[in-house]
Amino acid sequence: MDSHIFPVDLDKASRLINHGPTVLVSARHAGVDNVMTAAWVCALDFEPPKLTVVLDKSSKTREMIEKSGAFVIQVPTVAQLQLVNTVGTLTLATEPDKLKKSGVELFGIKGHDLPFVAGCSAWLACKLIPEPHNQLIYDLFIGEVVGAWADVRVFSDGRWHFEDADSSLRSLHHVAGGNFYAIGEPLTAQD
Repeated sequence: MDSHIFPVDLDKASRLINHGPTVLVSARHAGVDNVMTAAWVCALDFEPPKLTVVLDKSSKTREMIEKSGAFVIQVPTVAQLQLVNTVGTLTLATEPDKLKKSGVELFGIKGHDLPFVAGCSAWLACKLIPEPHNQLIYDLFIGEVVGAWADVRVFSDGRWHFEDADSSLRSLHHVAGGNFYAIGEPLTAQD
């Protein structure tokens, strides 16, 4: 594991996604790993921490999550723009070497039998909270965050520090097609 990766207290885990980044969703089932891009992820609850993510019925990652009951949400960086776009357009159903073609490098974290994507700025290991109606009708999945980590070069003291880090570590925000924005400069409101 990268020396810049440190655990994040679960009571601060929602802060890893509350700025609305495009995320990578990864899962493992029956010895197969997959990663996909998702734009619709949201913090849901603080204790225990939970999040929601929308996963289309045609997604192999969704199928793997439904079978394994676990997944990882990770926040990719500007440096991973092409990887994010490629894993969002290729499907494991027709591209068995999708991860290799996309340049995805995976690593493990002790105590979690899940594929974590290297190079991201944050990782949230999740246990699926099955809600069959929501999953079938709305493609909405709920996960309980059981572990969280962040790259301390860009997240520390319970908050993001994009303004102090290399710009390649900024998060991506999908707008349409292959178009993204990087998170911008911080603004502080007056009390």
